[in-house]
Amino acid sequence: YGNFVDDLRLYVRGGTGGMGYPRLGGEGGRGGDVWFVARERTTLRSIKEKYPQKRFVAGTGANSSVNALKGEKGKDCEVHVPLGISVLCDDGKQIGELNAAGERFLAARGGLGGSLATNFLPCKGQRRIVHLDLKLIADVGLVGFPNAGKSSLLSKISHAKPEIASYAFTTVQPELGKIMYADHKQISVADLPGLIEGAHANKGMGHKFLKHIERTKHLLLVVDISGFQLSIKTQFRTAFETILLLTKELELYKEELLTKPALLAVNKMDLPCAKDNLNELMKQLQNPQDFLYLLQEEMIPANTLEFKDIIPVSTYTGEGIEELKVCIRKSIVEEAERENEEYRKKKLLLLQTSE
Repeated sequence: YGNFVDDLRLYVRGGTGGMGYPRLGGEGGRGGDVWFVARERTTLRSIKEKYPQKRFVAGTGANSSVNALKGEKGKDCEVHVPLGISVLCDDGKQIGELNAAGERFLAARGGLGGSLATNFLPCKGQRRIVHLDLKLIADVGLVGFPNAGKSSLLSKISHAKPEIASYAFTTVQPELGKIMYADHKQISVADLPGLIEGAHANKGMGHKFLKHIERTKHLLLVVDISGFQLSIKTQFRTAFETILLLTKELELYKEELLTKPALLAVNKMDLPCAKDNLNELMKQLQNPQDFLYLLQEEMIPANTLEFKDIIPVSTYTGEGIEELKVCIRKSIVEEAERENEEYRKKKLLLLQTSE
C-alpha cells in the first residue's frame, strides 16, 4: 500500500484515580479518560508519525487533601482520528465507529478515586489494545480489474492525478478525487487497487481493497470493452464475463454491496471493433441469464447487478466523460431524495404510533 495506512494498533489506558483521605472521608479524583475524536484532514499515517510509541495514557486523578476533600478529575487524553474509522478490540470485535467530524468515542475509562467504598484506595483505569480500521468514505467507488482504465478515468473526471501506466497494477494505494461541477457541487470519487479473481479470499489486496467499497454510496464499475487478461497464465475474459466476475467477488465478500446503486462505464471505446463489442455486451446485459453458460458454475453470481446507466467512454478521446459526470450526479441526487423520503416516512410513522 506504499505510504497509505488504513489499520493502526494502539495501546490506550485510562488514568488511575487519586488517593482518598481516610481521616476526613475525602474522595480522590477520578482518572482521566481516553477519547477518540473524528477530525477532518487527519490520517492514520499522521498519528503513526506523531506518536511512534502508539501509547495513549490519560492523567491521574488528584489526591484528596485537607484543602480539597474532593480531588480533581485527571486530564483527559484526546486522540484526533480521521473520518470513517471503525474501532476494533484486539479480538477483532467492533466496539464503535466514527463517521462524522466531531464524533467522539470513549476508548478507555479512567479509574475511580479512593473513597469509603474502596477503602480510600484508588482504582486503576481501563487499559486495552485497540485497532483503528479505516474505510474510505466517498460518494462513488471505482470497481474494476487491473488495467480497466480506472486511474485514467479518475484523472479525466476529477482533479486527482493518479499514476497511470500501461502495466496492470498502477494503483497500489487508494486515490481520492473530487468531481467539480459548474455550480460548485462536489462529488468525491475513490479509485481503489484493482481487484483480481479470488479477491474475496484475500488474494492480491483482496480485503484491503474490498473493505473500502463498504463505505462508498455508489459503485461505478469500469470494464475494458475489449476484455481482460491478467497474464498469459490466466484465462481471457470478455467485458460481459468481467462484469459477472466483479459481481461475484463483491457478492462473496459481502452480499449487501450488491444493493448499492451501480453505474457501468464501458471504457476504451476508441479501440477498433469497440462498437461491435458494445452491441454484443448490451445484448448480453439485457438478458444475462441466457449467457451464463459462458462461465463456470462456481463463478456465476447468485444475483446480477442492475445498472442505473451504462455509459460508453474513452479516456483517450474524452468521449462520454461529460455524460458520465452528469449520470453520476443524477444518480446521487436520486438516491439522496429516496433516503430523505424514507426518513420522512419513518418519522411520520413514529408520530402516528406515539399518538
